[in-house]
Amino acid sequence: MFELFRDLSRGRGHKSLNCSEAVSISRAEFPADLPAVTELFTAYAESLGIDLSYQNFEHELASLPGKYAAQKGGALFLARCPSAEEPSSTTVTSSPSPETIIGCVCLRALGPPTICELKRLYITPASRGLGAGRMLLERAVEEAKALGYKEMMLDTLATMTEAKKMYARYGFEEVEKYYDSPIEGTVFMRLELG
Repeated sequence: MFELFRDLSRGRGHKSLNCSEAVSISRAEFPADLPAVTELFTAYAESLGIDLSYQNFEHELASLPGKYAAQKGGALFLARCPSAEEPSSTTVTSSPSPETIIGCVCLRALGPPTICELKRLYITPASRGLGAGRMLLERAVEEAKALGYKEMMLDTLATMTEAKKMYARYGFEEVEKYYDSPIEGTVFMRLELG
């Protein structure tokens, strides 16, 4: 159903994609966006090369939006770009024009009512370099502030050098671990939201 998305998630571009001019960020709508969100989460997990079972990843997929639901203090945003071809089974359609979903980011409450966590920031390989990751991060930070959070936490892998650089440019600083991770090389970061 999502052949175009699968091509993008595997690093194969598509001639009908016109993202460089008009990446947009919007809140995921359920159930309409569920198939695309599931595809993005799955591609994200596969790209890490680690087993996410310690985060109950399968349950997370099965219960979307789950902990990212607005009612639970969370949010899930998608990066979209226009597709030049007519709507088909390979494009995610959002009125009035066909669009392709190229990335996602999530926000969830982390326990104390003033702390949230950034999760699942992912851009399809063929769509990287367009600024969509930065745009998703900025939208998540804006939402966290609007929800009254004072701090944003995240975890990433030491091998994800570009992501770590982006987080540092945005003001995140490395901190001590805030949960026990079985993955060696997990890096924990924090941003004061003011």
